[in-house]
Amino acid sequence: MVMEATRRMSFSPNPLSLTVPDSVLESGYHDLLDHRISAVSPMSPSSSSSATEAKPPTGLSTQLVAVFCLLTINPFSKLSADDFSGDTPTWTTSFFGDSDFYSFPSSSHEARNRVHENVKRFARNYVTLFILFFTYELFEMPLALLGFVTSYAFWELFKFCVDRWESNRHPLIRKILIRVALCATVSFLAFLNVQIAVFYALAISYAVVILHGGFRNLSLSEKQS
Repeated sequence: MVMEATRRMSFSPNPLSLTVPDSVLESGYHDLLDHRISAVSPMSPSSSSSATEAKPPTGLSTQLVAVFCLLTINPFSKLSADDFSGDTPTWTTSFFGDSDFYSFPSSSHEARNRVHENVKRFARNYVTLFILFFTYELFEMPLALLGFVTSYAFWELFKFCVDRWESNRHPLIRKILIRVALCATVSFLAFLNVQIAVFYALAISYAVVILHGGFRNLSLSEKQS
């Protein structure tokens, strides 16, 4: 009773205040609470079922995203010079392997790890494939092949002449001769369209690295090695 009297004395009515009965206040609070609960209540079964039907399959979509992610990966970001110093893995059992050695990556993270690790493991195999592709493109372009062989013979002759003339005593003249010979060689090879063979070989080799590195399983490669 004392507290009730004190509360009424502290909050005495005045012309600027409104007196709200407790029943009305409680009913308004419950109405507001019901409104918020209905706002955050789960969706109706029809809307939830339609949203579920519109959702694509998780496994297939994830694999497709992982495959498309291969196009954005830099396969040579973790490659080092030490990766070329070891022995070349065998082509039949290690590099190609059986059909069990290949599978779709389950996520973009797994695809990235596969490419990086396989490039480090099979670096010498990929370089060999590039040389084979480049040689094949040169044989498809006889003039480019002739220009490449001629340029190689020219540089061997140039090296022999430079060593015979003892041009080490004149380093400035040696640098000038090397740069002039380099510019002449590049112009000669460009005139014979050797750069086209290099571009084709690089494009095919890059596609092989991405596809083989992305679909090649790492666990089977480690067991085989």
